[in-house]
Amino acid sequence: MQRLGVLTSGGDSSGMNAAIRAVVRKAIYHGREVMGIMRGYNGLIEGDLQPMNLGSVADIIHRGGTILHTARSELFKTPEGRAKAFASMQRFGLQGLIVIGGDGSFRGALQFSQEYNIPVIGIPGTIDNDIFGTDYSIGFDTAVNTVVDAINKIRDTATSHERTFIIEVMGRDSGWIALTAGLAGGAETILIPEKPLSIDELCDKLMRGYKRGKLHSIIIVAEGAASGLEVGRQIKEKTGFDTKVTILGHLQRGGTPTAFDRNLASRLGAAAVDLLLAGESGKMVGVISGRVVATDLQQAVQKNQLIDLDMYTLADILSI
Repeated sequence: MQRLGVLTSGGDSSGMNAAIRAVVRKAIYHGREVMGIMRGYNGLIEGDLQPMNLGSVADIIHRGGTILHTARSELFKTPEGRAKAFASMQRFGLQGLIVIGGDGSFRGALQFSQEYNIPVIGIPGTIDNDIFGTDYSIGFDTAVNTVVDAINKIRDTATSHERTFIIEVMGRDSGWIALTAGLAGGAETILIPEKPLSIDELCDKLMRGYKRGKLHSIIIVAEGAASGLEVGRQIKEKTGFDTKVTILGHLQRGGTPTAFDRNLASRLGAAAVDLLLAGESGKMVGVISGRVVATDLQQAVQKNQLIDLDMYTLADILSI
């Protein structure tokens, strides 16, 4: 394999640039060429590729987002779209593909690989941390630290004004961000999709705290568990507490990646190149118990990394 392609797909996550840098420099170290594919699978379909060299990835390890840009491609889900993507690979002489993204990106990569016998390796890049086969995905740690920073700032105001604050965070199907940031930030209550909690139970907990002298609270709500605005409205209605809502939204996606995410991305990017050059395909690189491992993409897309309910119980105990 002399020439490989790398793309970022789906939602961006801080650390993707560090992964791109590692892929490019590790491949060049082994005497191979790398083509950067712009805007994910859309760029592959349209033939929007550019050669990457050592200078292409200089001074990007500390930058959030992705220099290759990203997009979700509906056309790639069709046989016609994948046929165009394969034609681009042939035209540019690509013999292997590294895909940095999440579950949807990996599904597309797996189908593409099976249809056209193209070697493909996946690198997990998603703030949701819901990919099976790795303890952490690129961008998760940065997102959690962003939320914790917001909790710290909002708690100052909550304390000063003796208010209840709802902070809605990302996590449509996974509560990893809410749980990890909530535990680190000392949230009084955490609502996640995996552990339903009724509004009555929530209000009862708030009232118990109030009766023992607690005058402010921070409640973390994963967007997949409930609407932060609706939770705030019902708390105010049922308890009479002065309740404010903050929705962090896409603030959680960007920003300078943490040292953890930079190191994770660097290790996984290099490992992805090693797998391709070793003749492997249909694999995802990840880290389990501190060691880089390879998992079949088929497994990675069929399962989700389950939430740690022991962490949830601990967060509840420590919030009393």
